[in-house]
Amino acid sequence: MKGVRQTNQRGIALVVVLLIVALISILATQMAGRLQLNVVRAQNIKENNQAYWYALGAEEFARSSLSTLSTLSPDNTNLSQPWAQVFEYPVLGGSIKAELYDMQSCFNLNAINSTFDPSQQGEPEGEEQEIQGVPTEPPTPPTPTQPENGRSFSQQAFFNLAEMLINDNFTADTITDSLSDWIDPDDRPSNFGAEDIDYESRVSPYLAANSPMSSKTELRLVNGIGEGLQDQWLANLLPLVCVIPETSLKLNVNTVKEEHAHVLAAVLGDTLQSAQAIISNRPPEGYANLDEFKRLPAVTALNLQPEQLDWFAVNTKYFKLSTTAQYNNAQFKLNTLFSVDGGTVTVIRREFGGF
Repeated sequence: MKGVRQTNQRGIALVVVLLIVALISILATQMAGRLQLNVVRAQNIKENNQAYWYALGAEEFARSSLSTLSTLSPDNTNLSQPWAQVFEYPVLGGSIKAELYDMQSCFNLNAINSTFDPSQQGEPEGEEQEIQGVPTEPPTPPTPTQPENGRSFSQQAFFNLAEMLINDNFTADTITDSLSDWIDPDDRPSNFGAEDIDYESRVSPYLAANSPMSSKTELRLVNGIGEGLQDQWLANLLPLVCVIPETSLKLNVNTVKEEHAHVLAAVLGDTLQSAQAIISNRPPEGYANLDEFKRLPAVTALNLQPEQLDWFAVNTKYFKLSTTAQYNNAQFKLNTLFSVDGGTVTVIRREFGGF
């Protein structure tokens, strides 16, 4: 009996030892797995940080380039200048791709409710003339008329853009008035618009912004836009619009590309074919000054009001830099909005990941 007990005790001890070895093996495997995960995580963080700093380096290079552009060509911005070229540069372990976009070659959504101030136009061309020693006052600028439908000229311009893309007057009316209500500070809805009371009645209620937009992706929240139009119409609209921290509309006629001729056509109130012709016949270095553009037969034939003529420019104040930095397996995207004032270039906002 004594031998049997010793054998049983040895068997139990062996089982205990095997359990301990199994437990240690499991713990060791878990520790090795976690260690490997932490190593990979640290490597990913390192690579992402490096890609981030590469992107910031591209941003600083773009800032310097825009400062130089503003100094050398303060009154003219066109697509023949170096800023309009795509920048691609290999770096240690990766690459940097950066592209500048003129944020005044698109329709500024925040300008839909813009108003015209004739006092900002300055004096008309020419000096005051004297008649028998008495200086005459410059003529008073004509008061611009409004479109027959009661909208402002800027609202009508956005309606023109929407109608070209949708080809449906009712939907274009709804989108135009709703966008105007989304931005204006009051809570009174326009004819086809929507205010808080309309948004609060939805399944997932929210309020109108009643302030300028900070991103054009806010369009998805505006009444009439997110209802069956996102897949097609919104995808066509987004490349043609932008958001800058100003409520005035300024379109650089030197940087509007032919594929974005819808914007020029909408602002002019002309046909798409006419706008495409204006862009295709534009000098390679753009128009030297704004008067050269205004004297175009296609423009003079439209008899534009002073407010409408004030929308056009040949230089740009706002640029967006889209940067993609690659380092090993990490990729970092950065969108930066610049404001150019003289030789000073300021970062207005940054978007990580970007749209």
